[in-house]
Amino acid sequence: MPPPFRIAVLGAQGVGKTAIVQRFLHDDYSELPTPATSRARRVHLSAAVLNGHVHDLQITDYPAITSFPGNSMQEWTDTCCRGIRSAHVYILVYDICCFDSFEYIKTMRQQILETRVLGTGDMPILVVGNKRDLQRGRVIPRHNMSDLVRKNWKCGYVECSAKFNWHVLLLFGEALRSVGCARCKHVHATIRFQRALRNERCALM
Repeated sequence: MPPPFRIAVLGAQGVGKTAIVQRFLHDDYSELPTPATSRARRVHLSAAVLNGHVHDLQITDYPAITSFPGNSMQEWTDTCCRGIRSAHVYILVYDICCFDSFEYIKTMRQQILETRVLGTGDMPILVVGNKRDLQRGRVIPRHNMSDLVRKNWKCGYVECSAKFNWHVLLLFGEALRSVGCARCKHVHATIRFQRALRNERCALM
């Protein structure tokens, strides 16, 4: 069995990180926000079929962290950051209606690139604009954001709505394709998510 794909989901408080993960894993959505006092990371185990092979997925939903740990010592000193530096791909979530949440992921991306050994081309990062259902309240036009992220940052970009289950599967597919491209430059990944392949498990840490 190939090693699991480790996916780290990061973002500011209230952007809908947990809602996206719950929608992906359980096709479930709750209007209740995660308590601001919650500092636990949630580790979920699932599976997917990538290029005909079954891969375990380890999806870690991290709380809003003040900064990306610069080394392994910092990572393991702060319990909510454990495992974050060993992720294969980072999903950076922001709220399209909140400029500050975009500034948060902008800082996170820069810190990831500065502190991880691998360069931009080898460190898959997917930027996700959540709450597309609140389109009228967006603070940055979509085409401007897409151009910035794709052309300047060289990262993937997806907008979604966890509330209406719009593009949630797409964004996880894009995340796994970016991992496949980093591991093998010539792989054109085909992905099929299989909720039935593994009993999804979650641990609070």
